[in-house]
Amino acid sequence: MRKKIGKKLILLTVIVSAIVFGSLAYSHCQVPCGIYGDETRFDMIAEHITTIEKSMKLIETLSAQKKSNMNQLVRWVNNKDKHADELSHIITYYFMAQRVKLPAPGDTKARDEYVKKLILLHEMLVYTMKTKQTTDLGNADKLRSLLDEFRKVYFSKAG
Repeated sequence: MRKKIGKKLILLTVIVSAIVFGSLAYSHCQVPCGIYGDETRFDMIAEHITTIEKSMKLIETLSAQKKSNMNQLVRWVNNKDKHADELSHIITYYFMAQRVKLPAPGDTKARDEYVKKLILLHEMLVYTMKTKQTTDLGNADKLRSLLDEFRKVYFSKAG
């Protein structure tokens, strides 16, 4: 009897540990391992923007129907918000926390580049938030143009 309880307790511990620690695992940590590529992050952001835009269009279409399908509508709102959250995660945890480096004290050129990058990233965060608040496609368009601008600044020789 004790063996059965012991085995069940061990199994329960393993399952709980897997759930707890599995939810803490992200696709990217803050250890400078160098295995993730910047271009991949830019591609991921572009995909998230496209998905947000598609979600917005479908939300508008479903909302305009005489007899709207609330299940589908809720699913598309959740999808839009999920992709906006993932986009915010890349901006903050990948670029702002890891890739955009603090300039050396007194290096005004590096500081100017740093400030340019931070302003663009912050603008991207603001428009990401706006995509969660509305279905205004202009916010997705603005995100796309900010992404293009950030890409140029990020990959410039000075940056």
